[in-house]
Amino acid sequence: MTELFIKNMVCHHCKEAAERLLRDMGYSDTEVTLGKATIAEELSSEEIEKIGRALKEIGLELLTDPESRLVEKAKLLVIRHIREEGHNHNLSECLSRHLNVSYDTVSRVFSQKEGRTLEKYHIAQKVERVKELLQHNEYTLSEIADMVDYSSAAHLSRQFKSVTGMTPTEYLKGPRERIDLSQI
Repeated sequence: MTELFIKNMVCHHCKEAAERLLRDMGYSDTEVTLGKATIAEELSSEEIEKIGRALKEIGLELLTDPESRLVEKAKLLVIRHIREEGHNHNLSECLSRHLNVSYDTVSRVFSQKEGRTLEKYHIAQKVERVKELLQHNEYTLSEIADMVDYSSAAHLSRQFKSVTGMTPTEYLKGPRERIDLSQI
């Protein structure tokens, strides 16, 4: 069995693309989850390199060093943490528990590898989630603030504006172009 850790897998479309790629390459006995593919057979380093090149062509990246794997696992946990409603724990506890590494270590490695803090990444992902929820027109701003773990609608609005340059109301009224949050 071979486990491959894959960077930039953030949604079910990425997962489906990786599954399709591996299947097209002849690896039918695989399990793909966000950030990881498990192939039933042991692969040679040449086969792994070939998969890495193919993943790169579709915008994904094979992770080989332990620190990069830690960062990608942290990213996926942040996304999962934001999307789980009714969190009963804070992010640092969640990361420490699931990664078996202190939050300080995760935060330091994340900053070194990504060139931005884990906190900024967390905020950017929260804002993306808020955008999704706003577009549904099903929830009030207060309900969204609660769903995304903001202390209040006012706090959500301030942070949303600091990241996007507009208020949630302005966002809904204007064109919904996505900005590159990787630089935040």
